[in-house]
Amino acid sequence: MKNLFTLIIITVFTTGAVFSQDAFKDLKNAEKALKKYTANQDKVEELEKGMKLMDSAFNSDEVKASAKAWITRGKVLKGIANAEFVANQIDASKNMENPMAAAKAYDAYTMAKGLTERKNELKEIQTGISELEGHLNNFAVVSYGKKDYAGAFQNFSRSLEAYDVLKGMGAKSRLDEVDGMLNDQKLYTAISAYYAEDLRAQSMPYLKDLYEANSEEAFVYEALYNLTAESDQERAVAYLAKGREMNPDDTALLFAEINHYLKIGETDKLIANLEVALEKEPDNASIYNTIASVYDQLQQSETDPVKSQAHFDKALGYYNDVLAMEEENFDAQYSIGALYYNKAAKYVDKLNTLAADLTPAGMKKYDEAKVEMDGLFKQALPYFLEAEKLKADDGNTIIALKEIYARMNDLEKSNEYKTKMDGLK
Repeated sequence: MKNLFTLIIITVFTTGAVFSQDAFKDLKNAEKALKKYTANQDKVEELEKGMKLMDSAFNSDEVKASAKAWITRGKVLKGIANAEFVANQIDASKNMENPMAAAKAYDAYTMAKGLTERKNELKEIQTGISELEGHLNNFAVVSYGKKDYAGAFQNFSRSLEAYDVLKGMGAKSRLDEVDGMLNDQKLYTAISAYYAEDLRAQSMPYLKDLYEANSEEAFVYEALYNLTAESDQERAVAYLAKGREMNPDDTALLFAEINHYLKIGETDKLIANLEVALEKEPDNASIYNTIASVYDQLQQSETDPVKSQAHFDKALGYYNDVLAMEEENFDAQYSIGALYYNKAAKYVDKLNTLAADLTPAGMKKYDEAKVEMDGLFKQALPYFLEAEKLKADDGNTIIALKEIYARMNDLEKSNEYKTKMDGLK
């Protein structure tokens, strides 16, 4: 019985040794296959073969425990990242075969770092991560450009981790090269997470860092407000207030503030504050635009037609005050057009209802309502045309003009603006 027990132990030990040898052999063969792919990206079969062998190798506990193995993995994946990026520069329309190559390479180097204290290996790791910084940023930019915000975040966030790792190792980072570059990287990391939706909460640490650094980017404060409005209204308002202080002319923050006061029913307070500001700065066109925007929002949300018209008139009056000071003010020209356009659009549902009434009285009401609607669209037209002169590439203006000409049965003009809109896309 004793001899049998000893034999079993020897057999298990020997089998384990063979498995480890096979695993390291897989790693070596993976390296060979992946190097063939980096030399020629047409050999996609070598990429698939190499990645399968790599995954097989790292099923071994001994390989997983080897800093050298992780360094090898990092080097190979770094080579793939380089090849992928070069190919993308040649033909940006071609999809990358391994868009997370740089991120995976970085992860491999950080795994190696946790497994070794040898100076030569740590030096290799430091060099590898330094060389990966650019790739992480480049892959993030490519993903961001394709609106793959999750992919962009995975790469952007690792570039920031790489910065911390390199600083901890006493090495320089590319993010040190230009003043403000680190905060720019945090900004795009936050934006990517925010627009990835499922990752939105992960934007918070970066947004808070930028907030503490007094970032001038309006997005920071708008995002912080949106992320905390439900859970901590007091803090959300503080974020919004600071954002408005630093970016008083930013439209997104303006409407966030308007919507906040609308939500809690404090529009009177907002209007009162704006009127005080007008008294202090009577020649400040941006304040007139702001208060006009508030009345515009109010008239859109008001269900009482009399009150809605009163808000409409107030908004129109303030926008005209802007044009009296600055005839070429795009915001005022566009906004007056939008006032008439949105009021006209409200007739659509009414016309659909009236269309069902085929009695003479019903048809008369339909015709009268249509005349009123068409009249409002015609009133909007000259303002949108002026807005187009001031900002020819504004998509909303082009869309409005296309729709108005369609309503006026001027299909030639409508198609002309459709072509312009397609060109903007």
